Amino acid sequence: MPLFSVVVPVYRVQGYLRECLESVLNQSCGDFELIVVDDHSPDACGAIAAEYAERDARVRLLSTAAHAGTGAARNAGAGQACGRHLLFLDGDDILLPGALEAVADRLATAGEPEPDLLLLGHDSIDWWGDVHPAGVSFDDPLGATPAAWNRVFRRDFFVRHGLRFPDGPYGDVLPVHQATLLAADNTAVLDEVCVRWRERRSGSVSTTPGRHHFAITEQYAYLLAATPDAADRARLFPYMIRHLLAVLTDPGRIAAPDRADFFRAVSDHYRTHRPDDYQPPAGEAGPRHRALAAGSYAAFRAVRAADSGLAHGRAVLGAGKKALRRQVLRTAYRADLHRPLDPDLAVYGAYWNRGVSCNPAAIHRKARELAPHIRGVWVVGSRYRDRLPEGTDHVIEGSRGYWQVMARATYLVNNSGFPGGFTKRPGQIYLQTHHGTPLKTMGLDQRRYPAGGHGISFAKVLDHADQWDYSLSANQHSTEVWERVYPSTYEALNLGYPRNDVYFTSAADDIARIRAGLGIEPGQRAVLYAPTHRDYQQGFHPRLDLARFADLLGPSCVLLVRAHYYYREAAHLAPRPRTGHVIDVTDHPSTEELALAADVLITDYSSLMFDYACLDRPVVVYAPDWQAYRLSRGTYLDPLSGRLGDTPGAIATSEPELRDLFRHDGWDTDATAKLREAFRARFCPYEDGRAAERVVRRVFG
Repeated sequence: MPLFSVVVPVYRVQGYLRECLESVLNQSCGDFELIVVDDHSPDACGAIAAEYAERDARVRLLSTAAHAGTGAARNAGAGQACGRHLLFLDGDDILLPGALEAVADRLATAGEPEPDLLLLGHDSIDWWGDVHPAGVSFDDPLGATPAAWNRVFRRDFFVRHGLRFPDGPYGDVLPVHQATLLAADNTAVLDEVCVRWRERRSGSVSTTPGRHHFAITEQYAYLLAATPDAADRARLFPYMIRHLLAVLTDPGRIAAPDRADFFRAVSDHYRTHRPDDYQPPAGEAGPRHRALAAGSYAAFRAVRAADSGLAHGRAVLGAGKKALRRQVLRTAYRADLHRPLDPDLAVYGAYWNRGVSCNPAAIHRKARELAPHIRGVWVVGSRYRDRLPEGTDHVIEGSRGYWQVMARATYLVNNSGFPGGFTKRPGQIYLQTHHGTPLKTMGLDQRRYPAGGHGISFAKVLDHADQWDYSLSANQHSTEVWERVYPSTYEALNLGYPRNDVYFTSAADDIARIRAGLGIEPGQRAVLYAPTHRDYQQGFHPRLDLARFADLLGPSCVLLVRAHYYYREAAHLAPRPRTGHVIDVTDHPSTEELALAADVLITDYSSLMFDYACLDRPVVVYAPDWQAYRLSRGTYLDPLSGRLGDTPGAIATSEPELRDLFRHDGWDTDATAKLREAFRARFCPYEDGRAAERVVRRVFG
């Protein structure tokens, strides 16, 4: 029998589940079983849990036949548990390092009999990544946050008393308070933060405003009805009202139109269940209690306005700034915003208005084929207009034409963002295609790395994500990351990257034409060196003596050098005249064509490695500054680890190592082929040459 059974119900938490499960599996105390209950989640939660169960015998996966809710999932997990103690952890929360060891030590020192209930310290983390202490006193166990995840139940106590989680929101209220009352004489406290509750921006019941929050009054009504002792009901009452007031005053739960109705429900509850000798508390809470007792919503609003005068002033100031910003935008294209949307107009953008490229370009091409009635217009910066393919229908960012098409287009497609803070209209459909599989941290995760997040307004990042209707993914890894770092209500499209279609549809003649256009002679091996940019330095520094490396490769090879597009104007890679086998392809308009031309890719942390894997050709990871890059920017995987699925091929961490790989043919071996196969399986599962078609049919209908 394990010491602990950790039960994790999961539903629509694929972006957070790995971190949750790893927080349990990496505990210093390993005497546990981890029971994951897939509550018929429509995303990849079940597959993720199955992956962990396959590789770790401590993990068991249960699956419900239909979505039943968190309560039923917890009950199912508890029913299958074998541990001496039960812990419930939500799929988007985590156990902090050392938590189980601290719990085990506290149980051991509590004496005999073991506590029926052990209350745990916890904190919370918001979607910005800021950690907040709970600020809850354990003076009275009933005062602890009424949640399943901040306490440990002795399992035979839980089973003997028939404790169960009811259906619906706020299902924690009934069993946790019942357990606290039943274990009154045998409760212990661990005043150490063990659990971190993740406050999600979207996708959870607690952060979605609506009338489903009215269920909390019903749950407390059930609790009071199931509590026969009047003294226990009197103990519960102030904590119940504190909880109800917290929900009432939270705009993330009770929206303004519902607040009066919710106040009346709480007031009725207050007056029905108030103990005869109950006195309102002193201090700030007293006037709110008196407003509830009087049933006066006007009095409650007055109290709330007085309590939050300063905060209200700041909110008004912030709202004023936003209103001013909106007014400026309306001035630019007010007339067009009142005209109907054009159902046959699509606006495209890529790489911050640099031109026609990447996933939007592939979607544009396929839309012209499958939906020729749709006019596609590209947004481009004035400095890049000369690079547009001849005949490209376009508008210059910030121009009157730009604001006209942004006001009237039905479809918006971009791999980054549209300029100017446009107002998305009802009926507009925004597809965010992204521009690569994330190896480095993205979105809100960048807040932890100042070098990568310098100059970024993360509030605007979230505002931008709120505009998306669809978020395109090339693999499950990307889907999970996007969901977590761009939290909003868009739909994930696991359809593959349209820009990669050419890797499956290009014929030998196409590749020969591309190679000839680049100056690659027949029979020459083309080596593409494509490093990414570094947030911690300015300018392009290849970290490789290009001419010397070309000399090593010899006349039978040509070295193509592709600097990151950030450095397009400043790369200037002039080869030594004695070789001539280095070709600067930084200005070439198509990364996909360069990949098709190359026989082998050398890169560091560029997302090109994920796309190039579609070709099933050798990849060399050349990363001489891995530690500096990882610490300054943060990464989601370690391409130097040598693990299947993480590493795409041969590895070099210094220039001599890289030269040795090519001197002794270590860049392409049976071992590197196995790494490449696993990498391709993980990151190219949807790629088959038809991604653009799937996207066009899904988005353009």
